[in-house]
Amino acid sequence: MASGMNPVAELALLARLMAGIGPWLRTPLTAEECHRRAREGRVDRVGAFLRVVEQGVFSVPRSPYRRLLEHAGIGMLDLRILVEREGLEGALGILHGTGVYLSLDEFKGRRPITRGSLVIEARSRDFDNPLSARHFMSETGGSRSRGTRIYIDLGHYERDATYDYLFAEAFGLTERPRGAWRPTPPYGAGIKAHLGLAKLGIRDVRWFSQTPLRLRSAAWRHALLTEAILVGSRLAGRPVRRPEHVPLAEAWKVAAWLAECRAQGHPALLNTNASSGVRVARAALEKGLDISGSFFRLGGEPFTRAKEEVLVRAGVRAVCHYTMGESGRIGVACAAGEEIDDVHILEDKIALIQRPRSRSEGEAVPVNVYTTLQPTTPKLMLNVESDDFGTLVRRSCGCLFDQLGHDLHLSGIRSWEKLTSEGMNFLGSDLLRLVEEVLPSRFGGTPIDYQFLEEEEEGLPKVTLLV
Repeated sequence: MASGMNPVAELALLARLMAGIGPWLRTPLTAEECHRRAREGRVDRVGAFLRVVEQGVFSVPRSPYRRLLEHAGIGMLDLRILVEREGLEGALGILHGTGVYLSLDEFKGRRPITRGSLVIEARSRDFDNPLSARHFMSETGGSRSRGTRIYIDLGHYERDATYDYLFAEAFGLTERPRGAWRPTPPYGAGIKAHLGLAKLGIRDVRWFSQTPLRLRSAAWRHALLTEAILVGSRLAGRPVRRPEHVPLAEAWKVAAWLAECRAQGHPALLNTNASSGVRVARAALEKGLDISGSFFRLGGEPFTRAKEEVLVRAGVRAVCHYTMGESGRIGVACAAGEEIDDVHILEDKIALIQRPRSRSEGEAVPVNVYTTLQPTTPKLMLNVESDDFGTLVRRSCGCLFDQLGHDLHLSGIRSWEKLTSEGMNFLGSDLLRLVEEVLPSRFGGTPIDYQFLEEEEEGLPKVTLLV
């Protein structure tokens, strides 16, 4: 639910959620079903791509993607022939070369799509997936602007829940106590984690939230959405536990729960973002809490050696998934990874190619370019460029995801995002090393104690270092 919607639309969305959540939760995902979906989805990815494009692009007259394809002289039959001849990734590469792609600014609606004589004035909502059911609205995190509002299909959460189960099986975590330190709506990570576990039939999961849940506040719509989900899950017999507000400054409360699980002989699995994970580990070290043996499933930002060092000192093992709000899970941590952020690309859900992009003279990296393959994904993406890059290799590692056919690995994942101030450009990866390694080693503290903030002052860009 969002303040930009009219009240009738908000009530209709809430009614659709309440009608759908019960039947959805009462049909749990089994281990066998998770295995079957991952294996069969990997085999059928070409068919899935063609169905999504035919139904979600060529059948939608106002689709910006359709206009790009028509401008390039490509129809549905041409696309089928191209994919058959070149394979999916080969075809996507050719489409990109003919102008069928979106830059990140075009996808976000920050600038018009311009290809020669073709100019398309598109907004972010023009890329909402027309094939996706709408059960409620969430919001992605925004690095340079406000987050993007996206509609969520419960089927989208169900698909990511299959990956959550397979991840836990691959790392031997299926019997661990579960917890998450994730915010409440409008941000979707918390509710997604808990609805996914409820769909898997996993009960008694602690939900710590960095944000409070208050009906009497400006965010009452989001609090009402959360309450609806809590009530709906309870009526379905698979209750999601009420979130407990734990602000960032009180990370010791999460550490205390982990220490309690450790003392009972059952170290827990915690789902949180990388910086919050560091806060928990640091709080445990400062207060003498034993959380050794705990396992952190991180996400939301790069997982670096500097962050890992803090977690290791607390006796924690951690891995990181790769996720984008517009598409959900993109990569799942590899149980036999060669790097700390080594992930398996979920090729039943997304196609990933890389194309070089120069951001300043003499600097270029192969940025990730995404195409969605499933009808439940919030945003329909056809060769959408990102600011992320990394090392992309196909190799057999022997872990569960490899056995299910997912052998494409991505690691060294960073954002090619610059801060610009007074004519000077700062490459994102260079800044990351500065705040995570150089400053802590020279002045003390940990990686989460330093942060760069980009803002404008009287129309001039300014970069501030927060300590």
